[in-house]
Amino acid sequence: MSRWGRLKALVALLVGLALLTGCAATGETCDAEAAPETDVAGYQLGPGDLVRVNVFQQAELSGEFRLDGDGDLALPLAGEISAGRLTTRGLEQAIAARLREGNYLLNPQVSVQVLTYRPFYIVGEIRRPGEYEYRNGMTLMNAAALAGGYTYRARASAVTIERGACTMRAAADTPVLPGDVIRVPERFF
Repeated sequence: MSRWGRLKALVALLVGLALLTGCAATGETCDAEAAPETDVAGYQLGPGDLVRVNVFQQAELSGEFRLDGDGDLALPLAGEISAGRLTTRGLEQAIAARLREGNYLLNPQVSVQVLTYRPFYIVGEIRRPGEYEYRNGMTLMNAAALAGGYTYRARASAVTIERGACTMRAAADTPVLPGDVIRVPERFF
């Protein structure tokens, strides 16, 4: 075997060992069931999300607001609220509490709706890698199609999704969530 052939074999062996031991380039590995979120029902807000806040009978306190880079939300009278990692229900409660504590409203009725989720990203052996707008109910197959499909060098059986600190292997029907990073590796042979 030539020197080049031995080098290729060594690289293939190392990659195989990394996959068998569950190593990932970043974060810990987990399977789809152990991932932090599996659908948008328990969605935690984060930087870049656009939300509509409605305070019942208070039009001047209602409106559309985007969470800043730290996941904070600046609202009239309520001030800055740390909304990152809260669900919409949690944010409703935080806004209502802030309006009560400031003696602005006695019994504020607040609703929060996500208008635009933060984007997901797809990189690697995909025709148009980049940032894409999340759509409810999206799967890996939908995300790959949105990005123009896999290249001829793509290893579609080894796609991973990074969700927070978790990296998991993904199948065609694996749900994609806002903020996910999808990595499509290259085949070796």
